[in-house]
Formats: sequence, C-alpha cells, structure tokens
Amino acid sequence: MKHSTQGLSVEKIGGTSISATDVVLENVLLRPKTDGNPYNRIFVVSAYSGMTNRLLDHEKTGEPGIYALFASAESEWSWSDKLSQVGEEMRRVNRGIFGDQSERRDADQFILERIEGIRSCLLDLQRLCSYGHFRLEEHLATVKEMLAALGEAHSAHNTTLLLRQRGLNARFVDLTGWREEAVPSLDQRITRALEEIDPKSELPILTGYAHCREGLMRSYGRGYTEVTFSRAAVLANAEEAIIHKEFHLSSADPAVVGIDNVRTIGRTNYDVADQLSNMGMEAVHPRAAKGLRQAEIPLRVKNTFDPDDAGTEISGDYVTAQPCTEIITGLKSVIALEFFDQDMVGVKGYDAAILDTLKRHSVRIVTKCSNANTITHYLKGSLKAVRRVVAGLEEVYPSASIATRNVAIVSMIGSDLNVPGITALAVNALTKAGMEILGLHQMIRSVDMQVVVEESAFEDAIKALHAALVEGKDTLPFTAAGAESFARQAGAYAAGPLNG
Repeated sequence: MKHSTQGLSVEKIGGTSISATDVVLENVLLRPKTDGNPYNRIFVVSAYSGMTNRLLDHEKTGEPGIYALFASAESEWSWSDKLSQVGEEMRRVNRGIFGDQSERRDADQFILERIEGIRSCLLDLQRLCSYGHFRLEEHLATVKEMLAALGEAHSAHNTTLLLRQRGLNARFVDLTGWREEAVPSLDQRITRALEEIDPKSELPILTGYAHCREGLMRSYGRGYTEVTFSRAAVLANAEEAIIHKEFHLSSADPAVVGIDNVRTIGRTNYDVADQLSNMGMEAVHPRAAKGLRQAEIPLRVKNTFDPDDAGTEISGDYVTAQPCTEIITGLKSVIALEFFDQDMVGVKGYDAAILDTLKRHSVRIVTKCSNANTITHYLKGSLKAVRRVVAGLEEVYPSASIATRNVAIVSMIGSDLNVPGITALAVNALTKAGMEILGLHQMIRSVDMQVVVEESAFEDAIKALHAALVEGKDTLPFTAAGAESFARQAGAYAAGPLNG
C-alpha cells in the first residue's frame, strides 16, 4: 500500500445494493467521505443479486446453475446453454446500466472474453475426463471457484467503468486470478494487489472473489466476499471496515414485528455478531468477523438506502450501559435429533460418534443440550442428510432410541443480557401468547438465550418476545428512509444462509 493509511476505510457492497446502481452511486460510491473527498476508501463488491445462483445453483429453490449442470453431466451440452444464458443476462445488466454509451461496449467485451474463456476451459476438461485416467469429480471444486469468480469480476469491472465515467480515478483490482498460473495464498494475493495502490488519489474496486490456494468457495461457501473484505481491511491497516447492505441491523425482522415496532441497533460487539451468524442472519461472516476482531478494527453495518443513518458499529469491547435484549431472531426450520440411551450414564465422550457422524454428513449443529441419558442436537441441514445420520447412529448404537422432530429456535441476543428476571419475562410472554415451550437454553455467560418452540409458532414467538423485551425500551427508531427501505425489502432481514 502506497502512502499513509490514516483514515482509510475498506467497504463492502452487497449484491442487492450493487444491483441498485443509481442508489449505490449516489449514496455510497460518489458520496464524499470527508471535506468533499471521495478517496481514501477501498471497495470490495459482491456479484449482482441472483448472479451467483445462476453461475452455481440456487440455494433456496435448488434450480441448477452452470456448475450444477456441468457436475451432473446428465446432459452434455445443458451447461453450455446455461452459460450462454448467463452471458446474455450479464449483457442485459450492462445494457440497463450503460444504455448506448461507449462504456457498454467495454463491459460487453469484458464479459464475452470471460464467458468464452470459461466455455473453452470446460470443454477441454470434459474432453480430458472422457479418458479413464482423469476423473471429473477431482476437478469440480476448481470449476466451482472459476465460475463463482465471474460474478464479482462482472460487478467490479462495471463499477470501475461507472466511476471513471463520472470523473473519478477508479482502478479495477481483479483478484480472480484470470489466466494467471500462480496460485498464492489469500493474504499474498491481496497484499500484492494493494502494493501499487495509492488510496489518497485513486479509488480501488476489488473483486469479492479472490483466487487463492485455500479455495474461498471450498473454505467459506457463499460467504467468501466478506472474507476477502475482512482480509483486505486487515492487510490495508484500515481504521474502519464498512458493509453496505439493503437493510438496517435491527431488533427483529420488521416484516414479522412491524416497522413501527422494530428498532435499529446503534452499537454492539463481535460476540453478538457471532450469535447472529449462528442463527443464520447476515450480519457478517464469522470468519470475517474473527479477522476484524483480532486486528481491533471496528465494523460498521450501513443501510445503502438510508445514507444519513450512521448504521451499527460493531467492536470488540462494547457492552451496553444498561443490560437489555438487543435483537430477537432465530431459525424456523430446525431438526431436533434426540438420542436416548440409558447406558450413557457415566461414560465419558459418549457423544463422539454422534459428532463424527454429523460432521461426515455435513449437518450443522445450531445448539445442543444433554442430561444423564439423553443428548439432543438441534440441526440445520437437509432432511435426507439427517436421515443418513440417524441410520448411521442406529448401526453404532443399536440399543439407543433416536427420534427427530421439526422445531424452531428463537434467540434473544444482547451484549449484556443480565436483565433481572429475563427468563421469567420470556416464559411469561410465550405462555400468555398460548405457546408451548419445548426447550430453554441459557448460558451463564449472558449473551443469548434460546427458546425452542413448534415450527408453526416461530413468528408468533418472535412477536411476543419482542413486545415483552424490546418494545418501549430506550432504543433508536427507524428514520423515514430506513422505514421506506425496509418496506421495499420486506423480509430481507429474516434469517437466511450467509452469502456474499
């Protein structure tokens, strides 16, 4: 990095935000930082909304993208047709952004080169693997990485063109390793890219995907853009890291509890961010948070559609002055795996085989509890994977009784949850609302408390707990712009998988 990094911020723009081109330009990219100066910022951008689903596969619907079609090999040419469709979709995005301006030709040419380069590569790989000595499955992880990279390359290149069009000295920083032979570590790739940059006089636009020997997709899934952003902030010695999202970090999903009842969170800490990640909420990827926390870099989460709001500052040492519940959130579709065996009593490490089986089938543990002869794991994963887990455990423990049940978990989270009588308040609120509590998990270290309820009671439980523990308290209401953006993005705050 050339020159001083004093006052430098590294900022990530999410997929929904970067797709709202006019808004993100006005509210983020062209908005002066201090004294009318638009520089001293480094931006990391996600792919346009929905683009990664087209390139890989749709996380929610399961609709296959290019990668899924290539990996399945059910149709030799279906992936190529899909690649052409994605290329056309990317050019449609370019047309919507640039119209008939000359920058559109540059944007289209950039995409054409990448699309046809990928097509040639996949055709060569397909031919190579038609010989018995080469196995396609051995190369699929690399194929996934290459396809994922295209989404961020597209948005970063377009963003650079847009900024140059408006007179800013923007630089496209391609971390995707396109046509490069060397495969450095993530830190090496970012460090080398930053070495020639002078943030005082140019505006770097980094791709959210970085090709590295660790394999971002393999290591971090769809959260890779936030890991790239985090490492860029740490390596650039940034004073602040900022994530621009399409919603405020707030006390609950406004689509559930109502815009008039929900409150923004002005400050919190990385411990709370970890709890949110465990509930699947998109505050920040836990590995990204880890790097920022260890480097003592504060993170600010801002609403792209409400630029005058300061957003939520997340730091390592913050604790609220008064104990309170900051956020009510949770997971609706959770599978409770109840393992009962009376031979368990007094046996050390009895659940080792359970944990090993869950790991082998890639089933995530949200939380767990146990007593003398019962261990219950609350799981997030496909029903098919959980059934395989049960079948495997029945072979290892033939005398055990194993049962599964669909439930929901609602979590009360705060930097200091030592509210007098909070357990009684929560139980009373749910009881008054006519809900049965299937489980209650509370740690001595008061950062979160979880209740297990019927899956159908998920939203009603959030409403009841939010009304009892948050509403009417001294918290920050939404600004008009914040409320409008939430109304536009109804349900965007709701728990979902981490992505870039």
